[in-house]
Amino acid sequence: MAVASTSLASQLSAQFSGLRRTSPKLDHSLSNSQSLFQHVNSHIRLTSSPKPPRGVVAMAGSGKFFVGGNWKCNGTKDSITKLISDLNSAKLETDVDVVVAPPFVYIDQVKNTLSDRIEISGQNSWVGKGGAFTGEISVEQLKDIGAKWVILGHSERRHVIGEDDQFIGKKAAYALSEGLGVIACIGEKLEERESGKTFDVCFQQLKAFADAVSSWDNIVIAYEPVWAIGTGKVATPLQAQEVHVAVRDWLKKNVSAEVASKTRIIYGGSVNGGNCAELAKQEDIDGFLVGGASLKGPEFATIVNSVTSKKVAA
Repeated sequence: MAVASTSLASQLSAQFSGLRRTSPKLDHSLSNSQSLFQHVNSHIRLTSSPKPPRGVVAMAGSGKFFVGGNWKCNGTKDSITKLISDLNSAKLETDVDVVVAPPFVYIDQVKNTLSDRIEISGQNSWVGKGGAFTGEISVEQLKDIGAKWVILGHSERRHVIGEDDQFIGKKAAYALSEGLGVIACIGEKLEERESGKTFDVCFQQLKAFADAVSSWDNIVIAYEPVWAIGTGKVATPLQAQEVHVAVRDWLKKNVSAEVASKTRIIYGGSVNGGNCAELAKQEDIDGFLVGGASLKGPEFATIVNSVTSKKVAA
């Protein structure tokens, strides 16, 4: 990966952000930031003065706002019935793609009762066609039951189950070849951020996808810092934005400018109804992948509707 690294000392004074600056766009996006980084709650907070308002939608990419709800290994028939009722009665902004990923055993229940306004995703899929693979679920089965998307590369699959970058890339390539959209997850652990390896880790994970797939037309990238998933900690808006800028710049340099513009880069990591609006204001944050808050219908609707924060006053 040909991304030049500057010394830690030259990047930071006294403390660090855990990131390597890699592009003029990134440097420009941080030009109004204070020079002092504050280490709070085991992660780094970056502050800046606000930009002047503009009469445009604040999205660097050209894709539609995207919000996914990853229900993980949660729910019962009764709780999911209630959640579906809340989602069906919620008023959702029209200019958002909305997807939920129920546990596999409840996909049929959700598909048969949830409004067509919301699409269904699997939480994982096998690397090839189904067969004698105990405990796995195939892309063909997901399609058969009505799923349109699958989440691949989530940190729990990487760091708990032990899936590596190349295996995840192959899974993505197969899902795309069979017509499923892929929510491709990337993100660094806390020790990787604190040692200044955030970009290295994310770029390595991106490269595994890029090496395997033939088209990015049906891929959404989800940046999820592992230290923020389910911990209650969340990247500050500018922390998330600087990684999203770097990811888009990597796509421009290593894939194409068109892919960099069209590919949606969403944020995940303790997103909730209270922080989504400020996060959504960042130009390179094209939506969210939501965990715990997606199990609460009204709160998930608030996150979906944070698209309105993209529209800044003239």
